[in-house]
Amino acid sequence: MTDAKPENAPRPPPKTWWDYAVRLGPASFLAVGAAVLPPLGSLLLFANINQIGDWLRSHGSTGIAFYIAGFAFFAGVALLPTYSSAILGGWAFGFAVGLPAALAGFLGGALIGYGVARPTSAERVTRLIDEKPQWKAVRDSLMGGSKARALLIVTLLRLPPNSPFALTNLVLASVRTPLWIYLLGTLIGMTPRTALVLYIASQVQGKMADEAAKDKPWWMIAVGIGATVIVLGIVGMMAKKALAKVTAASVT
Repeated sequence: MTDAKPENAPRPPPKTWWDYAVRLGPASFLAVGAAVLPPLGSLLLFANINQIGDWLRSHGSTGIAFYIAGFAFFAGVALLPTYSSAILGGWAFGFAVGLPAALAGFLGGALIGYGVARPTSAERVTRLIDEKPQWKAVRDSLMGGSKARALLIVTLLRLPPNSPFALTNLVLASVRTPLWIYLLGTLIGMTPRTALVLYIASQVQGKMADEAAKDKPWWMIAVGIGATVIVLGIVGMMAKKALAKVTAASVT
């Protein structure tokens, strides 16, 4: 006769990706979707960007409202990457209108992502993090310190240009980041890269649509795009180093 295993006995730590997927439950499906679907959505968007941009631009304030709502929905449910939606904003509306519209879409998408991830994933993710000392230390550095520290960490997570929007939504919501810190950090962290992307998109669209821009050498736009990539890369490296310093004391 074998001893019965107590119901509250600790589970063995996960060792393979399948173990993690089983333990995370719905969060694993959200994570896979957040990683796979946005690039596919961007291909469809870019293939039709002229038609979509023309339609949005021709409908004035209604087009702006549709853009914000679409940005929020498709980013929030991880069907489009935020950079492609930001490019569409610059392409359709130019910089002055496109930037606030894109930032409104970011906040709406972040709110939708938070609302989806927190009730479906928070409990499982918290249990798994508690079993990993290093993960727990990083989580505690986000949640256990001051509100200013938590805001700084969220901002730094959002700042790099390669920071995946949907996956970051999932992680931050799952560790129960306070909503106002989550939204404010998202806005602060994503504004610089969004502004740069929108500016370049608006310049490229303007060159193609405006005959008066033909006297502007093509290489000036190419140099501008190259400089933007370099700046975004530098900002991303700085953000990662700053984030490592902020969380180092909790990990060691």
